[in-house]
Amino acid sequence: MLSLRLVIDTNVLISAAINPAGLPRTVLLLAITKPAFLYVSLPILEEYGDVLGRPELRIRKGLQQQMLQLIKQHSHILVPTRRFEVTLDPDDNIFLECADAARADYLVTGNQKHFPRFWKKTKVITPREFISLVAPHLISQRSSRGDARRQRDIPTHQPQPSAS
Repeated sequence: MLSLRLVIDTNVLISAAINPAGLPRTVLLLAITKPAFLYVSLPILEEYGDVLGRPELRIRKGLQQQMLQLIKQHSHILVPTRRFEVTLDPDDNIFLECADAARADYLVTGNQKHFPRFWKKTKVITPREFISLVAPHLISQRSSRGDARRQRDIPTHQPQPSAS
């Protein structure tokens, strides 16, 4: 199997911390597991820590530390040599700089509107798109469970009108 070079936007990490059953958590776990390689830079690590620590997100301190430790232990930290001013949000340029330095295959973000669809050889994709590429069975399982839940909420018989 081919290796995948990935960069993950902060919003995916935050979603993974807030919703352990969501697709972003699956993306994070896949990103730190071979054949994938997660790439970060020091500015990205700093942003991850700053945003995880925002009080309004109410992410437990222990979980913040676990997430950061997990990423530090299972990612490749690099130092981008080029600076870019490409994204709509200037703070997001660090992800393209890292993707460029890593020659990443994918930049996974929940906020595609801030990024170009492609940056050099890096494709910008959502967590759902990433999982559908690398583990499509996980998407179909989630859809099936969702369908089953919706079907339980549908009455199996229609009430008969009362005779008056």
